[in-house]
Formats: sequence, C-alpha cells, structure tokens
Amino acid sequence: PVIARLAAQAATGGAPSELALLGGQPHQVVLVPMKAPVTVGWVLMGFPLDATLVADMKSLSALSLTIATRTAENAPWRVALTSVAPDRAAGFARENWSLAAVDPTGMRSVNHDGQEFGVHAKWLTPSVLALVSLSIDEAVRPPRELQISLAAITLLGFVVFLFGSLFTARSVTVPLRRLSAAADRLGAGDYTTPMRGQQRTDEIGHLAHAFEQMRVSVAEKQVQILNLAYRDSLTGLPNRLQFRDAVRDAIAEAQAEGAAHPTVAVIMLDLDRFKHVNDVLGYRVGDLLLCRVGERLAQQMARGNDLVARLGGDEFAVLLRHGDAALAASVAQRIGAAFDEPLTLEDHTIDMGAGIGMACWPQHADDADTLLSRAEMAMYSAKRRTQGPLMYDASADASSTLTLSLLTDLRRAVEHGELRLYLQPKLTLETGRVGGAETLVRWQHPTRGLVPPMEFIPFAEQTGFIRTLTIWVFEEAARQWLSLQAEGLSLVLSVNLSTRDLLDPELPQKFDALLVKHRVPAEAFCLEITESAIMDDPQRALGTLNRLSGLGFKLSIDDFGTGYSSLAYLKRLPVDELKIDKSFVLGMVDDLDDAKIVRSTIDLAHNLGLTVVAEGVETAKVWDALRALECDEAQGYHMGRPMPAGEFNAWSMAWMAKNRPRVAPNSRFMLH
Repeated sequence: PVIARLAAQAATGGAPSELALLGGQPHQVVLVPMKAPVTVGWVLMGFPLDATLVADMKSLSALSLTIATRTAENAPWRVALTSVAPDRAAGFARENWSLAAVDPTGMRSVNHDGQEFGVHAKWLTPSVLALVSLSIDEAVRPPRELQISLAAITLLGFVVFLFGSLFTARSVTVPLRRLSAAADRLGAGDYTTPMRGQQRTDEIGHLAHAFEQMRVSVAEKQVQILNLAYRDSLTGLPNRLQFRDAVRDAIAEAQAEGAAHPTVAVIMLDLDRFKHVNDVLGYRVGDLLLCRVGERLAQQMARGNDLVARLGGDEFAVLLRHGDAALAASVAQRIGAAFDEPLTLEDHTIDMGAGIGMACWPQHADDADTLLSRAEMAMYSAKRRTQGPLMYDASADASSTLTLSLLTDLRRAVEHGELRLYLQPKLTLETGRVGGAETLVRWQHPTRGLVPPMEFIPFAEQTGFIRTLTIWVFEEAARQWLSLQAEGLSLVLSVNLSTRDLLDPELPQKFDALLVKHRVPAEAFCLEITESAIMDDPQRALGTLNRLSGLGFKLSIDDFGTGYSSLAYLKRLPVDELKIDKSFVLGMVDDLDDAKIVRSTIDLAHNLGLTVVAEGVETAKVWDALRALECDEAQGYHMGRPMPAGEFNAWSMAWMAKNRPRVAPNSRFMLH
C-alpha cells in the first residue's frame, strides 16, 4: 500500500514521500524516479526515524518529541521514539491521540506525576502519532530564575542604597543639620557653643571652620559692644546704664529675700574744680585724674559686693547692697577723707574735693530711678553747702515731685505738639518797617493751660532740657520763616541760646542739618546769647560762636550791660549786634543816667561796627528818643506784644498801614 500511494503521488507530479511502519519501526520512505532521459525505473529508499532525530530536536528547540505507533486502529500505542521517560511518553500518547483527531492544532495541558506539561499531538499517519511536549515547570523556570535574580539584585541594590544613604547622612546630611542648628543658635544670640566638624577636610569642614570663625568674631564683637554699652571706656568702671541696672537688681534682690528691713544705699559724688584742672593742666591730666579717682573710690569699698561706677563727666556713684543710712554715711565719710589727700599727676599736685550725696531705699525712694535722682539731688545740695556728705532730705526738696512731673510734662509737650511759637516784632527805627522778630516759646498745657515761660524756662536750663527746647524753637522758626517768606515778608528771626547751648559742641552741626532739611539760609536767623553765657566759659563759647558765624548766622549779645561785660572779649567775639537791656530803655526819657548808658552803648556798638537793638520800647517818646540817638532797631510793647506766629503777617500789614515815623531823621534827643 505504501508503494502504491507513493506511485500515485509520483504520477501526479508530486514528490513522493511518506512515513511508514516497516517492521514496526517508523521510516521515512522516498520514491525517486530514474530517468534516461525518460523514466526507466524507480528507486525506493527508506530512512528509519531513530533517537538522533529526537535528540537533535531537543537540543535545537528544547521541545521533547515522542513518536508513538500502533499496528491497528484499536491496537495499543507503542512508543517508538521519545526524548522523555517512556512511561510519560506512553501516557501522553494515550491521553492525546483523541485530541489530535478532533483538533490537529490543539494544545492541552497534561499533569503527569505531579508535573504539568504542555502537549501538542499530530497524526503523521493513521498509525503514527507525533507528540511535542514541553514541561511547563521547565519553561517557566528561566523567567522565575530571572525574577529571583532581579529580586536578589533589587534587594542587594536596596541594601547598598540604604547603606549609601546612611553613609551620606552621616557624612553630609547630619553635619549639615548640625551646621543649620548652629546657625540657628547664632541667630538666637548664643555664641558660646563651638562648631562641630571643623576637623573635616571637605567642603563641610571648610564651612564649619568659617562658621566657627564667624562665631568667635561675633562673640568678641558682642563683648566689645557690651563693654561699650555698660563700661566707661576711660576708667573701665561700670557706666550709668550698668549702674542703674545694678541698683534695680539690688532692690529686687532685697525684696525677694524678705528681710525685716531690706535696704539699699546709693552714694553720688561730683568732683570740685575738675573743669579748672582740664583748663589749666589739659584734658590728658584730667583723664588721668578721673582714673585715679576711680581707683581711690574702689579702695574705700570694704565689702566685695559694693559697686563703684562712673556716671559721666566728673560724676561717680557707689552702690551699697544691703546698705542702710548709717553704712552710707560711714562710707561717704571714708570717701571724703580719701579726697582730703592730694593727688600727684605728672609732677602736678592736685587738691581734690567733691560734693557727696546719699539716698536709701525704701526710705527715700520706691524704685531705682527715683533713688538715683534723690541721691543726685543730695549731691548737688552738698556741693552748694560745702558741708561734707549730705543725706537726701525731703523737706529740703519740697518741690521735687513737681519738678519731676514738670520734666516729664516738658518731654511730652515736645512729643505731642503742646509748644507754641510766638513772635515779637523788631522794627527799623529809621523807616518804621518790620525788619525781624524775636522767637519765643509758649507752652499750652492740656490741664494747666498756658504755662508762663518763667515757670519752665529756668527749670529747662537747670536740667539741660533747654537744649531740646532750643532745637524745637529753631526748627519751628525755620518753618515759619518759609511761611512768612511765601506771604511776602522777608524777616530775620532771632533765636535765643542758653549757656548749655553754647557749651554743646554739636550745636552748629545740628543747626546746619536743620537748615539743609528745610532749605533755609543761615542769614535768615540771628542767634542771641547773653553776656553771662559767654563769660561763663569764654573759650568754649568763642569756639562755638566762631563755628556758628562761619555758617553764616548773625550773632547778637542779648541784655547787654546787665552781665559781666568784658570789652576784651566783646572785641574778639564774632557778633553783629548788641541788644540794650530794657531796664535802661524803659526809663531813659526820665532818667538821665539811663539815657547816658543807652547813648554810650549805641556809640560803642557803632564804633565796633555793630548794629543796636533797644528792648522794652513801650511808649512813643522812647521810640522818638532812640531814633534821635540813631539806634538801629527797636522791640517792645509800643509796637507789638509777642503774638502767635500765624498772626504776625496780619499785624505787620496793619502796622505799616497805620504808623509813620514820629521824628524827622535830623531830629536830636537832648540829654538834660
């Protein structure tokens, strides 16, 4: 039958080839024609399918090949060739032959001995069945192994990353976090903790080293700043600020201890003749004197918790913690006795002395500031009386509460706009025209009403607050000058300066800054100073006046003739004007002596090239007399009282409309 089928295939032009069982063994049978050139015969060749075939297939594709045969349709299957176990191959044949008959392309899963296989069966001939199988476990083993390998690699990578992160954290993140925390401490003002990580050689080490240098530098600067803030740079003693804090702490400590009679005492002293030492021996010797005084005071402190301080200038203070009035008096006596011994400085023997005042808490004050104020009052009383150390006496300072209240109110008046600027006109006698005005300050108190100048100006001069008032008046006058200028009035405004103003070395600089601020020329002002202010310290006053004159200010000596007039100093002073005191002007018409003084002053001033202003012109007769004596300007109630600055322009226009010169230019005032 095989040969017949092959011959039939050859007759149709095909390539006759077929699988056949020969002796129960599958063979590949091929029928090949013999042509010469026509077919003269056929050659039949058969090739057995052996184990080499299935082995080659296994090696090439990893698939297992099983060829099963049977002799008849119902005969049992026999495994002819296989690359798997024979029993497994027989089982595959039994379980898959029917599937191959129904679905030649089918693939089914077979479980054999607990293993799962994928089997594909195909009929080669009715008696030959080819089974291609693959172990699913073996098929998935490489991906699973790959998954395991990937998982292992991933785990290993995670471990490496973890250790790398820990290493990075230890070497970078943690040090940076420490540096950040250190920077926060520096920002909070803690300069005591050194920087960690300076031993490192990388960038973090360099950064830590830079932070450490900054910390040390800032700490040193802070110490210097604290020393400047709380220490006197000359003597090295605590300054006023630290002394006040120490007094507060001492009072708080005494209150906290709960003693039956807690006490704190303060001693203040002001050196005698210290200014004379500076003037005669120079400031260097004066500085040495202050240092020696500080040392001598410290030597008198028998208790270790007492504090010596320099408050400023030639003022010193002593804090006696837990000290009562008796202890304060004893220490003050020791200090006074120590000052009786002269000091020798650079071959100069200097006799020392001091006004010493004392005050105790809670006997004389309820708080530290009041205690210091009371001790200072006692000190100034001691200097005036020259009777040795004095304890604060409330009866001798009956107005102390009012005084303290007045100073507080004055500060508030400046801050809250309670002060008012008034102007009193100054007129040119020759033409009767308004040439200037004197600026005066008035205080509109919210409860007391209009406070007279005599109630607060002397107090301001005594306390030094007059400097603040002077600056206020000058700046307000600058504003009013601009306002009057805009209204068509070109005036010279006079501003009064006190002794304390002349002794302020920064006064010219302050005035110059205000001129620049308000864009007002210095020629718009005349600065009036009293004779007593000049003669109190002629050298310093002369220096200040020269600087003011250099800025372009006109200078005037106020109340001339009532003070300690010195023609020698008058010749040296850079003044432009003399103001005759009203005490001579008021009675000059009826009093011959006053008239002679007025005429002599006018002649003296004109001979020195100065203009003359007469104060206290209250009648037309005095006006006429001054004009006859060729006085330059007049000021007084006859022309106008001090008035609010806002009313000055209206008054000026009314004056010019109603008044004319009363005496002809060639008239003369006769002295009788």
